[in-house]
Amino acid sequence: MTFNEGARRDATRVRVGGGGRGGKIALGGGAGGLIVLILALLLGGDPSSLLGSGAPDNSAQYNTGGTLEGCETGADANTDVDCRVAFTVESLDTVWKQELVRQTGVAYQLPEVELFSSATSTGCGNATSDIGPFYCPADQTAYFDTSFFEQLVTRFGSSAGPLAQEYVVAHEVGHHLQNQLGDLGRAQSDPHGPESGAVRTELQADCYAGVWAHYADTLPDPNTGVPFLTPLSETDIRDALSAASAVGDDRIQSAATGRVNPEAWTHGSSEQRQKWFIAGYNTGQVAACDTYSAPDLDAPAALR
Repeated sequence: MTFNEGARRDATRVRVGGGGRGGKIALGGGAGGLIVLILALLLGGDPSSLLGSGAPDNSAQYNTGGTLEGCETGADANTDVDCRVAFTVESLDTVWKQELVRQTGVAYQLPEVELFSSATSTGCGNATSDIGPFYCPADQTAYFDTSFFEQLVTRFGSSAGPLAQEYVVAHEVGHHLQNQLGDLGRAQSDPHGPESGAVRTELQADCYAGVWAHYADTLPDPNTGVPFLTPLSETDIRDALSAASAVGDDRIQSAATGRVNPEAWTHGSSEQRQKWFIAGYNTGQVAACDTYSAPDLDAPAALR
C-alpha cells in the first residue's frame, strides 16, 4: 500500500520528542530483555505495569517536542518511515472521525502521537525504545520509535512492506478507541491466559486495524477529496498479516524458549491475530470486533 502522492497532512498532528531522556526506570537491556518486554507489551499493551503507575507521572518533564519536518506530501510518506507513520495517523483520523460516530454514536477524539528516539517521558512513566510501540491511556498518546520496524523484520521475521508498519500504527490507535469506549481496562483486570481480557483486548485492536484498512483506500480526505492511500493489493494484505503473525504470543514464546505456554499469553496466537485483522478488514464493522463476547477466539463470527 502506498500513499497518494498529492496527499497532505497537518504539520502539527504528530510531535517529535524523546531522544535519550531515560530516568526513573531503566527498561530492557540485551536481546533477552527486549523479547521479554515485547512479549508483555508489544503492539499496544498498557505499559503501566513496567513503567511504574498508570496514573500520570507528575514528577516527569513531559516532552512537548517539536514538529516533524520534511513530511509534506504522500510522496514523502512513501520514502520515509517517520513520514509514513504521520500520514497513517492522518488516514486513521479520517476513517475514525466518520466511522466511530456512525457505527457507535461516540465521537472520535484524536489521540496524541509522538515519535521518539531511545527514550521519552510519558503519562505512564519513563519509557525506552526496548518496549516497542505502545499506547499510554493516562495521557492518551501513542508512542513510536520507528527503529522498531527494523526489529520487526530482522528479529521477528515480519514483512518489510508498508502495510506491515501501518498495521502497527493502526493497532495502537485501536487501543485509543478502546480507551474511549471504556474497554481498555479489561486487559488490566484479566492480564494473561488464552481466553483472558488482555488477549481479547489485543485481538480487538487488531480487528480495529482491519476496519481502518477496509476504508483507508476509499474514504476521501475532506481537505483534498481523495483517499490518503491507493487501493490495497493482495501483497499489502499479506504484509499486514505477516506483521500480525510475527508478534503472536506462540511464535514469540517458541523463538525465545522453544516452547509455547498459553497460560502466559497476553496478545493471542499468530493465527488469532491474523483472523481478527481479517474480520475487521472484510466487514468494516466495529461490531465484528466484539472479542469480549466471542465464544471462540479462533473463529471470529465474521469469518464463520
